[in-house]
Amino acid sequence: MSTIPGPDGQPRCRWCAAAPEFFDYHDREWGYPVADDVRLFEKLCLESFQSGLSWRTILAKRENFRAAFAGFDFNKVAEFDERDVQRLLADAGIVRHRGKIEAVINNAKRAQELVATEGSLAAYFWRFEAPGGHEPQSMSTSAESEALSKALKKQGWKFVGPTTVFAFMQAMGLINDHVENCVVRSKVADARAGFSKP
Repeated sequence: MSTIPGPDGQPRCRWCAAAPEFFDYHDREWGYPVADDVRLFEKLCLESFQSGLSWRTILAKRENFRAAFAGFDFNKVAEFDERDVQRLLADAGIVRHRGKIEAVINNAKRAQELVATEGSLAAYFWRFEAPGGHEPQSMSTSAESEALSKALKKQGWKFVGPTTVFAFMQAMGLINDHVENCVVRSKVADARAGFSKP
C-alpha cells in the first residue's frame, strides 16, 4: 500500500519500482477511463497474453503486438486464418503461444458480435464499472471482474478469467486503483468524474 518517489520526487504506486518504464505507463495510462473500443480490445488481449508472465514483458513488446495484430482492429483480426496463426507463431517480437493467439482471433469475432448487439464494447464493459470501496491494490479479483468474466465466457470469449479482467478494469479506468497517497490518484479521480460513460 506504500508508495515510492517518482522521477520528480512525488509519490507513485509502489509497483512502478519494478521497471523504469512503468513510471510513464503509470502516469499517462493506468487507471484513466477509456471509451475507445480498439484500445479496450487491445488491453484485454494484452492482459490475456500477460497471464503467467510479467507486465514488463508485454509492455516492452506492445508495439510488436500492435504491428502483428493489425493495431488490434478487431474487425481486421476477426478475418485472420491459420496462415496468420502460423505467421504469428513465427514472430519473435510477440509472445508465441498458440492458445493465446487463437484466443485473440476468436475474441475479435466475439467483439464484433458484442458491438452488433450492444452498440460498442465500451457501452458493454462500462456497465461493470466498479464502485470502489476496497483498499487500492489489495485484490486481484472483484465481484465486478468475476461478473464480467463470467458474462464474456458465456458469450464465447477465451482467456478472460476474473484476474485478467480485473487487471483490465484497473488499467482502463473502470476502477481507480491508485493508492491513496499516489500523486496520480487525484488526476485519475478527476478524469473519471468528467468521463461520460458510453
